[in-house]
Amino acid sequence: MTAELTRGQNHPLPGARLEIRVSAGTQVVAGATFGDENGTLHGADGVAHPGSPTLPGLEVSRQAAADHRLAVDLDAVPDAVHRVSVLLALPEAGRGPARFGAVAAPFVAVTHLDGDEVASYTITGLEAESAVVALELYRRQGAWKVRAVGQGYAGGLAELFADQKLPEAHRLAGTIHEAVAGGLARSVPAPPAAAPAHRPDHGSAPRSGGPDGAVPPGSPYDPQGAHAPNPQTPGAPGQRGAPQPYPGGPDGPDGPGEPVTAGQPSAPAGAGPIDYTHPRRQTAAPPPPPPAAPPAEPGQPARPVAGDATGWSMEERLYNQVWGMFEDLARTTAAYRSAVDFADSRMEKELDQALSDPRNRIGGQGDAAREAARARHGQLVAQAREVLDRDVAQLVAEAEVVEPALPAAFARWDNPVWHAYRVPMEIPMALRLGDLHLPEADRVRIPMLVRLPLERGLWIDCGRAASLDGLPADSHEMRRAGLETAVAHAARLLAVYPAGEFTVHVIDPAGSGAQALAPLVRGGVLAAPPAQGAAGAADVLARLTQRVDLVQMALRGGAPDALPPGLDTSQHLLIVNDFPHGFDDRAVNQLRYLADEGPAVGVHLMMVADREESAGFGPLLDPLWRSLLRLTPVADDHLADPWVGHAWTYEPPLVPPGSQVLEQVLAQVAAARRSWGR
Repeated sequence: MTAELTRGQNHPLPGARLEIRVSAGTQVVAGATFGDENGTLHGADGVAHPGSPTLPGLEVSRQAAADHRLAVDLDAVPDAVHRVSVLLALPEAGRGPARFGAVAAPFVAVTHLDGDEVASYTITGLEAESAVVALELYRRQGAWKVRAVGQGYAGGLAELFADQKLPEAHRLAGTIHEAVAGGLARSVPAPPAAAPAHRPDHGSAPRSGGPDGAVPPGSPYDPQGAHAPNPQTPGAPGQRGAPQPYPGGPDGPDGPGEPVTAGQPSAPAGAGPIDYTHPRRQTAAPPPPPPAAPPAEPGQPARPVAGDATGWSMEERLYNQVWGMFEDLARTTAAYRSAVDFADSRMEKELDQALSDPRNRIGGQGDAAREAARARHGQLVAQAREVLDRDVAQLVAEAEVVEPALPAAFARWDNPVWHAYRVPMEIPMALRLGDLHLPEADRVRIPMLVRLPLERGLWIDCGRAASLDGLPADSHEMRRAGLETAVAHAARLLAVYPAGEFTVHVIDPAGSGAQALAPLVRGGVLAAPPAQGAAGAADVLARLTQRVDLVQMALRGGAPDALPPGLDTSQHLLIVNDFPHGFDDRAVNQLRYLADEGPAVGVHLMMVADREESAGFGPLLDPLWRSLLRLTPVADDHLADPWVGHAWTYEPPLVPPGSQVLEQVLAQVAAARRSWGR
C-alpha cells in the first residue's frame, strides 16, 4: 500500500533497487546529492545533475522535463554516504515560470522497478521558491528510509547548495543551468504510457509501436525490470464513475475516452496548490467537496450542479461528470430496451399459449386472451418508458447546467466561453470532438471527449451518407463538409495547446480544399502552405517520418537531448485531404507508419477520405483504416459501445453558420505564436 507522506514524515524502504518518479506541471531540472550524517556536501563530485548524471548507485535525467525517472541502487551507494537528497529546480534558460508557486505542485514517488509505489509526496506550499529539496533517502541503523522534505529556496540552486555547505555553490549552479540550456531546446518529454487495451473488431484496432521506455545504458538497475504501473481493474457496471468502456476510449472502439480514476494519470489542469498530473492521484486525501446543490422540493430529485463529480480540479470534475452522464444514459437506455424486449417476449409467449389451447378457438375467449396479452405488454412498456422519461428529464436538467460551465476545450463552438478565450499556458486533460446521443433520448447530448495527447489519429469519412433531412448527400458536398469538420478539429487543437506547442501540416494534392482550408491559411497558423501534388505530399511525409524516427531513436537510447538543433519538438498534426489522389503505395505505407508510431512521439494523423474510393489499395489500407478513429461530417450512428451494445449517434462539432468565432480564435493563436517566435 502506498504511503502518502506529508512534510517531515518518513517511511521505510523495502528494497535497494528503486525508482524515484517526478511529475511537474512544467519543465524542471532533477538532481541528487550525496551527503554525510549531517547532510553536508564535500564537493561537486557528490552531485548528480544533467551535466554529470551518474553517481555510484544513482542516475538522474540528462535534461529538463516535466516528468523524470531517477534510478537508485542503495546497495551501490558508498558507505560514507548517509543521505541522498533529491532536488528539483526550474531552469533559468527556459521561457517557463520562474517560481514553483506559479505551477501545479510537483509530485515525487518512490517506486519498485515494476512501478508499484512505496511512498509519494506532493510538495505543496511553495511560492517564490525556484529550487526545492523534495525527498531525502537516509540510513538509520543499517536500514534505509525516505523522508518528505519539501524545503524550498527562493535563491535557486545556488542557495540550496550553499545551505548544504558546498563551497563552490554558485559555480556548480551555473554549470548545471548551462548544461540544461544546452539541451533544453532539443529535449523531448517521454511519451505518456498507454495502457494496453483490447478493442473489439468494430472498425478499430489497438495502436502499435512507440518507444518502449528503455532505461539508458549504464543505469544501476536492470532495464528489463522497469515497467509502467498496471492500470486499475475496471469497476463493476452500474456504478457511476467506474471505468466502463466509453466509445473511442482505450476500452471501446470508437468514442471519447475514459474517466479519471486511480492508477490513471490526468493531464495538467492549471496552476494550483495540488498537482493533477501525477499517477494514482485518487489514493491521496479526498478532494475538496464540490459545491453544495440547491435544496430540492420535497419528493423531487436533487437539483444538478456543475462539477459535482470527484476530481482535483473543476476541469477534472466536469470531465468525470460528463462521463457519469454518458454512463447514466447508457444504463437507463439499456434498461428500457431490456424491459421492452421482455414485454415483447412475454406477449409472444402468452399469445402462443392462447392459440395452443383448443378451448380458446371457439367463441370470444381467444380474442379476450389476446387483448389481455397486448394490454399487459402495453402496461409494461409504459412503465419502462415512464422510468426512461424520468431519467432523461434529470439528464436534460444536468446537461443544461453542465454545458455552460464547460471550459473551452470541452465546450461547443457556440458556447460563450469562446468569447473570453485566451491562449492557454497548459494543455487541458481532454478535447471535445462532437456530441453523442441515442434515439430513445434525443433531447440529451453528451459531449464526446477524448484525452490529450491524442492516442489515435482521426479518419473523417466523407463517403456517401444520408444527410440530416434523410436524403443522400452529394459526394462533392460530403468532401467539403469533411474538410470543414477537419479544419474545426484542427482549430480546436491549436486553440487548446499553449503557443507553439502544436503544429499543423496540410496535404491537399489537387488544391481542391482551398476554400475549406482558408481559415487556417488566412490565420497564419499552418507550418507551411498546404502541400500540393505528389512531390509536395512526398516531401511532407518524408519530413514527418524522419521526425518520428529521430525522436524514437533518441527516446529509446535515453538521449533526448541529442536531437538535431532546430528540430521542432511540438506536437504535430498532419491533415490529408482528397485521399487517395496523389498517393502511391510508398506514401500509403508512410501514412500507416505515422498512424501507428506517430502518436507516441507527438505526430498525429487526420485523414479526410472516402473509404470506398480508397478501396483500390486493398489490404494495404486496412490497417490504416482500423487504427484511426472514424468520424463523420454529418450525424451518423456508427459509434459502437461494447459495454451495453448501443450504437451511438455522433454529431460533429460544427461552427454556427455566420459565426466568426473560428477566425477570432485562430487570430489569437497566431498572435501568441508570433510573440513566442513561432
